[in-house]
Amino acid sequence: MATTPKVILITGASSGIGAATARVLASRGHQVVLGARRTERLAALTEQIRADGGSAEHRALDVTDVEDVRAFVAAARARHGRVDVIVNNAGVMPLSKLEELRLDEWNRMIDVNIRGLLHGIAAVLPVMRAQGGGQIVNIASVGAHEVSQTAAVYCATKHAAWAISEGLRQEAGEGIRVTVISPGVTESELADSIGDPTAREVMRTYRRVAMPAEAVAHAIAYAVEQPAEVDVNEIVVRPTASAQ
Repeated sequence: MATTPKVILITGASSGIGAATARVLASRGHQVVLGARRTERLAALTEQIRADGGSAEHRALDVTDVEDVRAFVAAARARHGRVDVIVNNAGVMPLSKLEELRLDEWNRMIDVNIRGLLHGIAAVLPVMRAQGGGQIVNIASVGAHEVSQTAAVYCATKHAAWAISEGLRQEAGEGIRVTVISPGVTESELADSIGDPTAREVMRTYRRVAMPAEAVAHAIAYAVEQPAEVDVNEIVVRPTASAQ
């Protein structure tokens, strides 16, 4: 169990890393507030966590809408009196070669992976400054540090997540911790959004070695549960057998 239970908001919580993080943190005694577009999945996850003895609630959330993100944060603060942590996890990964010119997919990645993350920061930073502390956890990727074919735009968005996190760390102010988590290949539904057949086949091969989403969730829990004077800036976590 966690030494000090925290109020933790998680975006993109309906599946994959987000759902696993909700289960792990709730099992450790934290109050989790879950947001995503697929509310039926959020409701089922909330019910499961409560049945296992944890504390959870959920709200429909579109991270591309800054007012929706602000309302998500405001509702959590109104109910619990504070927001200790936000995990900016929502992300999409419709990979394709640049020559395919899939502009709609590029823009979707920019909207969710970059703007959505910035909306989370914009919503919680004033709250955390007012209460004298908090933690912002941004989910990037090993793609923040390397680029592969079909993944140029995706990797660009994840490098942006890393760069924004580093800038925020320097600027956030006393008492506010910033952590970026960069997972390698993880079991999730991200690859389901790949429409390009070539990229889908490349990713199917790439994902033959994958770690469970719970591995990333435990990395997040480690960063969140450090003493207030310790700021874990970045964790890169990969499957042991992965070369990338």
